[in-house]
Amino acid sequence: MRTILNIIWVVFAGFWLFIGYMAAGIVLCIPIFTIPWAIASFRIARYSLWPFGRQIVDKRQPGVFSFLGNVVWVVVAGWWLAIGHIVSGLALCVTIIGIPMGIADFKLVAVSLMPLGKQIVSTRSGAFD
Repeated sequence: MRTILNIIWVVFAGFWLFIGYMAAGIVLCIPIFTIPWAIASFRIARYSLWPFGRQIVDKRQPGVFSFLGNVVWVVVAGWWLAIGHIVSGLALCVTIIGIPMGIADFKLVAVSLMPLGKQIVSTRSGAFD
């Protein structure tokens, strides 16, 4: 079932969200001091392409630098990625088949605003992704 949901997700929302995160990551690689945010963007891009079967969890002690980094992230890229998730989530919720994917899209809004201090975990084995 996860594979079917992931395939539908990629067709209707995942590919475009993946492109958005990759574009943000590439732009953030231009200045050297923003590379940590670019890495977070690439990590979330992979997750946004194939989200079912994985989940995002908080790190144990993210620290003050993660908070400050998230503030910079919201200003630079987070707000427009969050808008992309909200728009695609609303579009997915129009149909009954799209409702589970729309809900998954709304769950990605929080991580699109604050990606630092988070990690992606497989729901199958509990291993880190």
